[in-house]
Formats: sequence, C-alpha cells, structure tokens
Amino acid sequence: MNEALQSAVITGPTGAVGLALCRELLHRGWQVYAVCRPGSARAGRLPQHLNLHKIDCDMSQAAMLPGLIPAGADAMFHLAWGHTMGEGRNDMLAQNENIRYTIEHIRAAAKLGCRVFVGAGSQAEYGRVEGLLQPGTPCFPENGYGMAKLCAGQMTRVEAEKLGMRHIWVRILSVYGPGDNENAMVPSLIRALLRGECPALTAGEQLWDYLYSADAAKALAELAIKGRSGGVYPLGSGRAVPLKEYVETLRDLICPGQPLGFGQRPYAPRQVMHLQADVSALRQDTGYAPATPFAEGAAQTIAWYRENP
Repeated sequence: MNEALQSAVITGPTGAVGLALCRELLHRGWQVYAVCRPGSARAGRLPQHLNLHKIDCDMSQAAMLPGLIPAGADAMFHLAWGHTMGEGRNDMLAQNENIRYTIEHIRAAAKLGCRVFVGAGSQAEYGRVEGLLQPGTPCFPENGYGMAKLCAGQMTRVEAEKLGMRHIWVRILSVYGPGDNENAMVPSLIRALLRGECPALTAGEQLWDYLYSADAAKALAELAIKGRSGGVYPLGSGRAVPLKEYVETLRDLICPGQPLGFGQRPYAPRQVMHLQADVSALRQDTGYAPATPFAEGAAQTIAWYRENP
C-alpha cells in the first residue's frame, strides 16, 4: 500500500463525516481541497486552515475539477450525494443522476492524478437485514437511494480498474457528530431536548450501531492508505446498543429528569430491530478501533448545536 498520500479532494465536506474528515486530514498534514456547492450556506463550517482550500464546484460539474485544482491530488473522498432524505430517496431519476455524478468524479480523480478513490456507500445498500452487516452480506436494497449507492459502488470499482486506481467502498451505518443533517435522529433529538420538549418516541428497543464522526473520519483516512483495492467495508462502531440507551444518554447530558415519550410512536412497518457493522475486515486491514464513547461524542455534538442553533 502507498502510505505517501499527502493531498485529497473531498466532495460533501460540510456534513458530519465531511467536516470530521477535513479536520482529520489537516491534522495529518495533508493538503485538503474541499469541494462545495457554489453559494453553499454551510461552507462557513469548514475549518480555517492554510492547508484547506475551498473549491466552488457543483456536483454536476466534476469535469471542471482538474482545472480548478491545478496541483492535482493523491486521493479523492467522494461523500457528496443528493436526495438522501424523505421522498427524494425514491426519486429514481434523481438517484440515477447521483450514479452518473459518482462516475464523473472518479474520472475527474484520475485526471487529477489520484491514486485512490474512496466512495461513501450506505447501509441502505443491504436492504432489510437484521444483525451483523458484513462485506459479503447479500444486498437487496429497498429504495432508490440504496439501489443507486450499490450501483455507484460497483460501477466505480470497474472504472477504477480501467483507470489504474485503487478503489475503496465504505458502507456507512449511523454516524453522528457536529454538522449532521438536522433531520437525522441524534440532531433532531438534541434540538428538541434543548427546547425543553418531550419528544414522542418508539419504545426504543432497536439495537443500533452509532459511530462518532471523528472516528468515522479516522477510518476513512486509514482506508485510503491501507484499504484493500476493490474492498467493501461496513463502517460503524461494531457495537449495538438499545436505541433507548442512546436517547437517555442525550437526555441526561442536556436536561436530566426530562420525561421522554417512549412508546408514543409505533414502530415503522417491518422495522429493523438489530443493525450492526461487522468491522473485522476494517480492523484487520487498517488497525481500526473506534475511540470515542457515545457519551463523549454526544457531549461534543451537543456543544456544537448549542453554538449553532
């Protein structure tokens, strides 16, 4: 494996994983090219650092990146993806565009001189699976988002072979941290508790695998350096905890004693009750081990949301 990577292009740098990855690579001394949608209101979240370069380029204009980054780069982390929440997940034409944009980005990566392409996949590629998610777990995605992620991962792997580039595909489970999508469970719950509300919840018996964004970023960086080309890696903490415990930890950090509405909402139809990443391949190839207990990551996330209401 080539350990001399010193620069990277990051698409989607303003979400929880992207922000953490910018910080992680800057900490390692890399040059970071953070590709933002022109006019993005979230670009102000990016770390202020001499080695971070904000590149204004829409996801649909990947072919422009080599001209915008004349110095080139060693790696590309493709995290950007449209229509990730709500009805857009089943907008098949929009998800088809995401596939095309991903292919265009790996081609741009080759022109930039990148030696490795790390793509952000999703647990949604697996479909409705209970228990441990492994690299070889059969995939039967149930929505357009999962279908498109699966297709993009497979197509870019073939493209990478043609382009002579290493290819890593990371199926990310539930990541939380500063900058997360406000509609995701952890930030929406934090906001409700900060407002003093009693959120309506399911019984919270689901066994869930949450990973702090800084730990996810470390894993992505290590995979760029040491990951097996063509490899698929589920990414989580590797530990499943009842959702109720996560919720109670957030409550205890914000407003101890605040009532919680467990059981006020029914489970979704065909609710998955056990979701957990098998990180053994990731650990074997990179030495990965998540370092942040949920209470610690949650405290840092809460502090960020207090500062960014």
